[in-house]
Amino acid sequence: MRIERPFRLGFVATLGVLAALVLGGMISSLGTVLTYVGAALFLALGFEPIIGWLERHRWPRWLAILTALVAVFGALALVVWAMIPSVTQQAASIVERYNTIVASITQLNVIEWANTTFPDLNVNQAINDALTWLRDNVAVIGGGVLQVGFTIVNGFFGTLIVFILTLYFVSNMNSMKRSFYQLTPASRRARVADLTEQITSSVGRYVVGQVSLGLVNGVLTFIILTLLGAAVPALFAVVAFLGSLIPLVGTLSASVVIVLLQLVLTDSGSNVWWILAIWYVVYMQLEAYLISPRIMSSAVKVPGPVVVIAALTGGTLLGLLGALVAIPVAAAILILIREVWIPAQNER
Repeated sequence: MRIERPFRLGFVATLGVLAALVLGGMISSLGTVLTYVGAALFLALGFEPIIGWLERHRWPRWLAILTALVAVFGALALVVWAMIPSVTQQAASIVERYNTIVASITQLNVIEWANTTFPDLNVNQAINDALTWLRDNVAVIGGGVLQVGFTIVNGFFGTLIVFILTLYFVSNMNSMKRSFYQLTPASRRARVADLTEQITSSVGRYVVGQVSLGLVNGVLTFIILTLLGAAVPALFAVVAFLGSLIPLVGTLSASVVIVLLQLVLTDSGSNVWWILAIWYVVYMQLEAYLISPRIMSSAVKVPGPVVVIAALTGGTLLGLLGALVAIPVAAAILILIREVWIPAQNER
C-alpha cells in the first residue's frame, strides 16, 4: 500500500503524540485535584439514596438535602466529641507511663550496668558515636518532622476541600445531571439519562451499603470493647468503621491493628487482646456469610471474581481511593455492557 504525502502524515502523527504527552502530563499534575473531585462526587452520590427516600415521602428537596447533611455530619461531630475525653485520658496515661520509665532509668547507673552486662562493649564510645550521628543528621530529622507537619496540614485542607465540594455536588446534583444530558444528541438523550440514573443509583446504593457495614462493625466493636473494659473504645470503633469501608481486606486490617494496639495499651496480665482476637475471627465469618450478602445484595450486583479483580486493580492504580471506588465502577461497566454493548451485538 502506497502512503500519500508521508511527510505530512508523519508530522501530524508526531503532533498527535506530543499532544497526548502534554495531556498526560497535565492530568498527572492535576492528579490531586482530580482525586478531590472524584472523592467528593463519590460521597455526594452516597447521599442521593437518602435524599431520594425523603423526597418519596413528600419532603421538599432542599429540606431533604439539609436533613441528610445535618444527620451525617452531626453524627460525625458526635463521634469526635465522644472520642476526645477517652483519647485525652489515654494520652495522659501514656505520658505518665513514660515519665515513670524515665524516672526509673535515671535512678539507675545505666553506664555501669551496661559495662557490667556487656564487658566487651565500649559504652562510652557507643554513646559518643550516637551523639555524633545525631549532630550530623539533625537537619534530616528536622526535615522529616517538618514533612510530617506539612502532610498533616495538607490532609486537613484536602479534607476541607472535599467537604466543600461534597456540599456543592449534593446541592446541585440534579442541575449537573441536566447539564450533562444537554451535551448529548437529542435523539439519544432519554437513553443516556436512563443509563446515567442507573449508574448513579448503583454507586449511591453501594456507598450506603458499605457505610452500613462499617456502622455494624463500628457499633459492635464499641460494645465489645466497652464490655471488656478496653482502652479508648470510641477511637477503635472509628478505626473499625473506617476499615470496613475498604473492600476485601479492610475489616481484617482494622481488626489486626485494634488487637495489636490493645495488646500494647492494656496491662500485661489482661485478657482483652485475645478475647478481642477471637471475637474478630467470629465476626469476620458473620460479615462474610450473613451481614454483607444481606446488605450488599440490594446495592450492587457484581460477581465475586469481578469484585476481587476490580478491588485489586483499583488499589494498584489509585491506592486506597481506587480500592474504594473500584466496585461501583465495575458495576457501572457491567450496566453499560448489559444495556448498550450486548443489545448492539444482538442487532447485528
